[in-house]
Amino acid sequence: MRPYLLPSIVVAGITVVILLACTDLAHGAGEDHVRDTLNIAKVSIPEKLSFCGEEVPMDIAEVRERVEREFYINLQTPGQIILYLKRSARYFPTFEKLLKEANAPDDLKYLSVAESALYMARSPKDAVGLWQFIPGTARAMGLLVNDDVDERRHIERSTRAAIAYLKSGYDSNGSWTNAAAGYNMGHGSFAENMRYQGKKDFYDIFLNEETSRYILRIAVIKHLMEQAHTYGIIVPEESRYAPEQTRVIRERSAISNLAQWATDHGSTYKDVKLLNPWILKRSLPDPPRDRTWEIFLPATAR
Repeated sequence: MRPYLLPSIVVAGITVVILLACTDLAHGAGEDHVRDTLNIAKVSIPEKLSFCGEEVPMDIAEVRERVEREFYINLQTPGQIILYLKRSARYFPTFEKLLKEANAPDDLKYLSVAESALYMARSPKDAVGLWQFIPGTARAMGLLVNDDVDERRHIERSTRAAIAYLKSGYDSNGSWTNAAAGYNMGHGSFAENMRYQGKKDFYDIFLNEETSRYILRIAVIKHLMEQAHTYGIIVPEESRYAPEQTRVIRERSAISNLAQWATDHGSTYKDVKLLNPWILKRSLPDPPRDRTWEIFLPATAR
């Protein structure tokens, strides 16, 4: 079997270089199934990985094996990496701004990629939004979650809540790696495992499979997004999903008909729902006493 590099192809403005494994056609049709397949077996895992400035100990055999699992699983789905890169243009600017304001590491933005694929997802455990908060944690972090409003789907508010929760984990458990593990399994549960096992380093602690994979998945996703071009995945800036330019309308009272409200403000109900996914119904009740509804609309009236 001889690997060769197929010339780049351009699909929807994206250049993808595909490594193919070919067989000698003289071997017959019995080996056709191995032709034109992505040959990731020839690609080695990176020698160094880090998360928030904290190195992944690649010299530990079982850690390296777990890194390989996450690396090859992610690399075999280049379409997903393309979507990560496209969606990152929409959300990373907000993440980066708020992380900087909070004096938190920029790498924490990759946690959202691992959690939700930068999509307003809902898990079977009712974790919702870009940061996948469950209802109890969301409310504990000050987010509104009720029948009318779900701020787990509010980009800025949920990001601020996620940063605050991660910083609390850093303060209590001693590192950003530990904080991210606590984000997945609960800071208290992670702290209990540290006490029971007498270890403080994530990589020295035996944890459930999901959390054990979680940190390495984030580190691998970070690497693949930052170095996508070295794996033949090139997504030009102009083909990424840029955030829409918006204006904010502040309301201190209920809105009984959002479609009419949108029309009155030179917009549409569709704009309201797309730009404000935290609004669940066709109306809004009075905001809480300490709140004002901030509703995003396109910058230019239609």
